[in-house]
Amino acid sequence: MANGIVDTRVIEQVSDRLYKGVIDIIDHARQEVVVYVNKHSDMMFWHIGRYINEDMGYRQYSAYGNKILATLSQRLTARYGKGYTYSAVTRMMKVARYYNDEEMFATLSQTLTWSHFLELVTIEDATKRLFYQQMGIAEHWSVRDLRDKQDEMLYERSFIAVKPEDEIVKTLEKVTPAYMEPDVVLRNSYVLDFLGLSGYYSEEELEDAIARQLEAFILELGQGFAFLERQKRFTIDGTDYKLDLLFYHRKLKCLVAIDLKLGKFKPQYKGQMELYLKYMQKYDMQPDENPPIGLLLCSEGNTEHIELMMLDEERIKVAQYLTCLPDKQWFIDKLNRSILIAREYSEKQ
Repeated sequence: MANGIVDTRVIEQVSDRLYKGVIDIIDHARQEVVVYVNKHSDMMFWHIGRYINEDMGYRQYSAYGNKILATLSQRLTARYGKGYTYSAVTRMMKVARYYNDEEMFATLSQTLTWSHFLELVTIEDATKRLFYQQMGIAEHWSVRDLRDKQDEMLYERSFIAVKPEDEIVKTLEKVTPAYMEPDVVLRNSYVLDFLGLSGYYSEEELEDAIARQLEAFILELGQGFAFLERQKRFTIDGTDYKLDLLFYHRKLKCLVAIDLKLGKFKPQYKGQMELYLKYMQKYDMQPDENPPIGLLLCSEGNTEHIELMMLDEERIKVAQYLTCLPDKQWFIDKLNRSILIAREYSEKQ
């Protein structure tokens, strides 16, 4: 193949070898089951992808490799019909490359469909892909849900995304349909564009708007939230306090206190929330529940000073709410700033 000239005889030889190997995989898979069910086809597609990857190695990325794969897909389509186009075959290879452990793939395919895997491998970042994989399993996402969550920048908006990569992976690996941690569930920003608020509005008007659109608000909070009470009253030493909204999260197994604030976070908000949480832990928490957590929703982003102040907080989170939808770059920039602050803070410890 001197000077980049592709030898058609070599292409035919390699394609013929791959073709024979792939049809052996397909025919063997079809013989194993009377009914050609999805989980068997998923494993078959994975085996095809792995076989081609191992046979072709780095050559698959060259013009030579493209021609071999094009020839192979044409022959497979002629023999087996739809499902073996060039793009379908290359996707099988990509899934097998990203999910290169057979046992792991077999386990995941008990819950995720092939279409889920095809969507997941479009995510180049491995940690981000793990987030959507684990959350998809835990919350039983459809493929459409998976696409929507990516479009909503769910990972970039999660508190877990700011953590060091090894800590993120360790946390995500523990996520199951029955167990999650607050940093995975809670977000650093919530889009409340459905409230119809613009210009000046009071905290009372904000709360009233949320009460009218409670279903939409719960959907924005995420799965697992159950509304319990509005304007929950606390009486401590003869002084009355009121918490804006109280929820319960089924997987966190704890009360979630939400206070709504206009403007930026102020240090006294933290002290007030700590008081609420201690009161609820003493008087409201059930024996089988985890300690309550607090979410302070502010209309303006936090300053660097405040972000540093809250980094070590496990039970109190500060998030920004937006009454109009920003572009995706806004979420990316916010995440990048938070990661930079967290790293600088960690280096000083």
